Amino acid sequence: MSTNLIIIREEKGLTEGSGNSLLRFAVSSEPIGDVCLDGLSKYLSLENDNNTLIAAPEEFNLGKRAATIAYRENVEFSCELLTKIKRNPWLIVSNGRFATQVDVESLYKVLDGIREEVVAVNVEPELLGRGEKVRLTAQGNVAGFRRLYADSAQPVPVLVDWPHHIFIKTHVLDRVAPDGTLPQSFSTLMKKCESDKIRFCVINVGGLVLDLETIDGLFSFCQITLSKIRNSKFKIQNSNVISPDSRIVGKVLLGKNIQIAPGAIVVGPSIISNNVKIGSSAVVNSSIIGPGVCVPANQLVMNRFIKGPKCNFKDLTRQKSRKSKQICCSRFDLNSRQRINDTYRSWPRFSYAGFFKRIADSIAAIIVLVLFAPVLPIIALVIKFTSRGPVFFKDARQGLHGKVFKCLKFRTMIVGADEIQDKLRGVSQVDGPQFKMEDDPRVNAVGRFLRDTYIDEIPQFFNVLAGQMSVVGPRPSPESENTYCPAWRDARLSVRPGITGLWQVCRTREPMKDFQEWIFYDTKYVRELSLKNDLWICWKTTKKALRNFFRRF
Repeated sequence: MSTNLIIIREEKGLTEGSGNSLLRFAVSSEPIGDVCLDGLSKYLSLENDNNTLIAAPEEFNLGKRAATIAYRENVEFSCELLTKIKRNPWLIVSNGRFATQVDVESLYKVLDGIREEVVAVNVEPELLGRGEKVRLTAQGNVAGFRRLYADSAQPVPVLVDWPHHIFIKTHVLDRVAPDGTLPQSFSTLMKKCESDKIRFCVINVGGLVLDLETIDGLFSFCQITLSKIRNSKFKIQNSNVISPDSRIVGKVLLGKNIQIAPGAIVVGPSIISNNVKIGSSAVVNSSIIGPGVCVPANQLVMNRFIKGPKCNFKDLTRQKSRKSKQICCSRFDLNSRQRINDTYRSWPRFSYAGFFKRIADSIAAIIVLVLFAPVLPIIALVIKFTSRGPVFFKDARQGLHGKVFKCLKFRTMIVGADEIQDKLRGVSQVDGPQFKMEDDPRVNAVGRFLRDTYIDEIPQFFNVLAGQMSVVGPRPSPESENTYCPAWRDARLSVRPGITGLWQVCRTREPMKDFQEWIFYDTKYVRELSLKNDLWICWKTTKKALRNFFRRF
């Protein structure tokens, strides 16, 4: 466990037309400041709120709020606070300008392997797991992709400005902060480490970052924090004058001396600051309204941060169709501190997808293998006597959660077909990573019959019995194909691959659209996975297989 000290510094000139920083305005304004401080201390600090302190300049006038320290030039530790800090191995000094979210357990594992006593940490979204980094040649050509399966960390050169976090081992705190005073200049801190021979390094780690000195960053941060505040805090102050003909919907945090006229609607998550007037029939939806603002009658304010009373609502109306998009950063998940993956799916344990689908797959696989048991040896003998090579083709494919397995099929091609495919790639009749051409010269005579009748895929029911595949699901693909589209890959790897699937029965074979349809139908199947859809796909596949079989005679 560590103590997390979040230091908010005065940032001059960051907001156009204002000598004060945007963050200073936010933390000094009620109730926006309460939301910001709650978010920093409870949700996005690296420790729980009981071990988190927030320090801000005296001129911010935060008052006597819990767990806050007011400072003038440098942050000074009291003897009581120093004693509390030294009980833990690390003091974390965080830059209050940035709200970050990292995998804390992974970060501490990295720190355990570092010998340095002071570690500066910057959070980089590019180092997040489940993503790719493009590798380029010196000429700027794509050389390949690097797949990141987990959040990573890397050493970087020494910084010139305050990083997102500084980890200081408490046994050197007296040397880093002599007289209980922490320097507010990063260069001063660096020189102190050099003069006292304190080992120092800088690393970047994977995570998410919001810059609270930007409108988008602060707006997103407040919206996210507001969604987690307990309902008991959403009380109407006695000084507020709210018309009974107005409506307040959802989580709306109200300040003091607020007037809401008849017909006005305020929809959460929203923050309405002190001394705000909302005119009749005005609509405030998912917005933050600063102190002293008068929202005109019939005005629509949606997904906006209105800082002060000087807002030109006529310009706002003209721009809303172009700029009023949702800017909330939904990837922050404040409950579990884990990032939300929009495409990866999971299901309850005893749902159809989580439990009963596996039972149905096993039953179906047993029935099919029993029905084809007399035919399988005959097919194997025909393949063996008509062409050189093994009876079965085993190819490495990625299954559930990316686990690699050997996908079984009756061999339908000549030996060495993979090498020949590289030479034929230029005449492929489909786009994307797959390969297909009419009258493929690699397919032998028996193999063409097996392919047209889908008999070559009967051995895959052994994969189904082994739990590696499902009867219905996305087409099993090798890792080389899955790297082309991260969101598509994460969706399809959240379920077992199938012998048949939605893409196989719905594809149009239109030129240069096959890969797009493949992505569309695979992700659609995962989103809408159900017993009804599986039965429909099985029915369509059976009809198609029987029709192709009888056409051969």
